[in-house]
Amino acid sequence: MKNNIWTPLIASLLLAIGLVVGLLIGEHTSAVNKGMSSYTPVSDDFGFTDADNISAGEASAKMFYLFDLLRDRYVDTLDLKNLVEDAIPVIIEELDPHSNYIPAEDLEEVKEQLEGSFSGVGIQFNIQQDTVMVIQVIAGGPSEKAGIIAGDRIVTVDDSIFCGKGINNDRVLKTLRGEKGSQVKLGIRRSTSDELLSFDITRGDIPVNSVVATYLTGQVGYVRIDNFGRNTYMEFINSLITLRSRGAEGFLIDLRGNGGGYLDVCIQMVNEFLPKGSLIVYTEGRSQPRSNVFADGRGNFQQIPVVVLIDDWSASASEIFSGAIQDNDRGTIVGRRSFGKGLVQQQFDLNDGSALRLTIARYYTPSGRCIQKPYEMGEREKYMMDVVDRYNHGEFYNQDSIKLADSLRYETVGGRSVYAGGGVMPDIFVPVDTSYITPYYNKCINSGVIYSYAFQYSDSHRDRLAEFTSYKEMETFLRAQNLLPKFISFAASKKVVGDSRQLAQSGAEIERLIMAYIMRQSGYENYFYEMFNSSDKTYLRALKLLEDGKAWPEVSN
Repeated sequence: MKNNIWTPLIASLLLAIGLVVGLLIGEHTSAVNKGMSSYTPVSDDFGFTDADNISAGEASAKMFYLFDLLRDRYVDTLDLKNLVEDAIPVIIEELDPHSNYIPAEDLEEVKEQLEGSFSGVGIQFNIQQDTVMVIQVIAGGPSEKAGIIAGDRIVTVDDSIFCGKGINNDRVLKTLRGEKGSQVKLGIRRSTSDELLSFDITRGDIPVNSVVATYLTGQVGYVRIDNFGRNTYMEFINSLITLRSRGAEGFLIDLRGNGGGYLDVCIQMVNEFLPKGSLIVYTEGRSQPRSNVFADGRGNFQQIPVVVLIDDWSASASEIFSGAIQDNDRGTIVGRRSFGKGLVQQQFDLNDGSALRLTIARYYTPSGRCIQKPYEMGEREKYMMDVVDRYNHGEFYNQDSIKLADSLRYETVGGRSVYAGGGVMPDIFVPVDTSYITPYYNKCINSGVIYSYAFQYSDSHRDRLAEFTSYKEMETFLRAQNLLPKFISFAASKKVVGDSRQLAQSGAEIERLIMAYIMRQSGYENYFYEMFNSSDKTYLRALKLLEDGKAWPEVSN
């Protein structure tokens, strides 16, 4: 009986191996996953030798034979499709940490953020007290056209109750998104009406912006990029042009937390800063000969100072961007060591709508550094825990905790020393700021009371908060509202309390977060980042470099 129990799993694993082998010889298309940059090879030749083809053919024949045995001879009727779906992820798990199998039902959702749009009703929402609250209505979107406004509560969808314990983010997204041109009926509770309001909304294309903040501080233009999506280059170049027209004489590019995206988009963006002939990146793999990418000299901002911010979650395309700036001595990198994701994935689409994203090469910075940090095949959990290990090792607080061998030393075009070993090492290290961390602060963050208080304040002052025309004007108003004492009382009502010492140490940071979230929930995304950055030590260090005219690295003659 035990043998019969294990037979389906073993057979499905073998079958999956055969299917993967078939993929390697078969369909060949290109795309990317969020957080993964892709590379389209010049040739479709995978570099198989005759021996490889013979081995693959023998394996395929064996898999087909096993498939026939399972179908015709196994004691029970098997759902072979489900066996394969269960088995393929097991196979992929034994490869590198970035090869990935995506079931058909998940592929479209995975693509949406990088593709730059999806079809839906066009709102930003938050769930408060088991109710969907409209935080912001996307300008020009279906909801704005129908009359939905910030502060509305969605309580019914297509005449069915849509609130209560079962409401969560996934359910809301799946319900409100849908095919372009399809209709959905929303029942709305609004503070100015005693009656339930009904709106028929026709779903449409909703833009997904990856350049999430653009503002000017003095003569420094700040640009925050969340990922490298299909539309990011145009968003980026428009931001730079706008900032330049308003007087920007230097740019601060914030890639912190940016997990990556499309390689070609990243190349277009960094090309704006580099002179003709500068190497941007190269890729190389067992079946992929070295492929170099050079700047074409048509960049519009080749002489403007630039500083790039990175951290532990800056990965893939973010590392290509910062590595190219650093190795060409084009600007200064500030922050902490980046994630270390330098594996190139290529997508193989399957005929059932699913896809396999398989690692085919590695990325290298212009100096020759491999971006990818070390990993063990099949050890994905250990790999993802690397950032936690860095934290425990003290790397977030002390640059000296990073021990780099001389064998990992490379040189920039100007002769500066840079190091491999996984990720991009910043030129200027800024440790994590822990000066405001107390048990009370942690309880406030973990319980969500800061966000809840900011939402309630925004919700009850929407008319007044909609009147501001500048960040400074709104900041001045909020600072005069005595927010911190009111928040402390609100938090205490939620059983989140702290002593006077903790309040003194954490109070200013908590107040800053409250104001930032009020700004965001009132529709001022740029203000949110201005407020958030106002006491951020990494941002302030980078800003000073630009203000002091020291963004260009000092190189040897």
